[in-house]
Amino acid sequence: MDKDRVKGAANQAKGAVKEKVGQVTGDTKTEAEGKADKAAGKVQNAVGGVKDAVRGND
Repeated sequence: MDKDRVKGAANQAKGAVKEKVGQVTGDTKTEAEGKADKAAGKVQNAVGGVKDAVRGND
C-alpha cells in the first residue's frame, strides 16, 4: 500500500472530525476547512491507488 493512500485516509478522517466539530459549534470556517481536508485526502488516496496499480502492473 502506497504511503499516499495512508496519508490520504488520515486526512479524510481528520477532515471529517473537523467538519463535524464545525457543524456542532456553528463555526463555518472550521466546517469548511474540514470539507477541504476531506477532499484533499480523497485526492491523495486516489493518487496512492494509481501508484499501487502502476506498481502492480510492472
